[in-house]
Amino acid sequence: MRRPLSLLRVVFLLPISFVACAPATPAPKPASGAAPDVAAPYMSNDALHWLRDSAEYRAITTQTYRAALEAAAKASAGRPAGSWAVSVDADETIIDNSTYEMELLRRGLVHTDAAWRAWVKRGERKAVPGAAMFLAGVQKLGGRVAVVTNTVQSLCPDVAANLGALSLPYDLLVCRAENGEDRKEGRWKSVADGSARPDLGPAEILVWVGDNIQDFPEQSQALRGQPESAFGDFGVRFFALPNPVYGTWEKNPPR
Repeated sequence: MRRPLSLLRVVFLLPISFVACAPATPAPKPASGAAPDVAAPYMSNDALHWLRDSAEYRAITTQTYRAALEAAAKASAGRPAGSWAVSVDADETIIDNSTYEMELLRRGLVHTDAAWRAWVKRGERKAVPGAAMFLAGVQKLGGRVAVVTNTVQSLCPDVAANLGALSLPYDLLVCRAENGEDRKEGRWKSVADGSARPDLGPAEILVWVGDNIQDFPEQSQALRGQPESAFGDFGVRFFALPNPVYGTWEKNPPR
């Protein structure tokens, strides 16, 4: 789940905070004597390296989507086709923006509104492993796929084009209003009551998949301090994917 671009973003890739709408700014130069290897800064970022290159990341996303599909099958048993849905986030949930992060890092730049819009319009994002299997499986079960994203409405056609190029099936794409809040409760309600796509009618959301805690109803980073019992919906109707590069977790004070 990519946060609204008008907010402050604490960039994980560099040891300093930047304003998201500031112009792209070069990163500090390497220490004197450092080898001028363009790949070195990228390889030194363990979080991005792990997300892009580890077998573990692919294993986690694949097993999570398998478990989510099993949960959807169980929860939808006996329900009429088209009467239920799943909610999936877009960024880092079904589409992968790690190339954007890598390009910024290798060029010594940071995230900006302009850079992000240009990246989305390129339409070059890849599918997250396991996503295509899950989305197709939900539709085969008779459910609807609602992609509920914090991408702003003006970029919605670009998201749709990218999903189409990846053959990622979905029924509704619900983007954020240009100045709308990043909480998704209102948009989930629009799926449930049918106002998101009146031609499809209402659909009860049974399963949620996302990479940020706010991709799940009424959840926030405050959950991190709660007992294990507070996580009872995870693995049942909530399924979280790993995103060690950015997210609302960045504001949590280190322990």
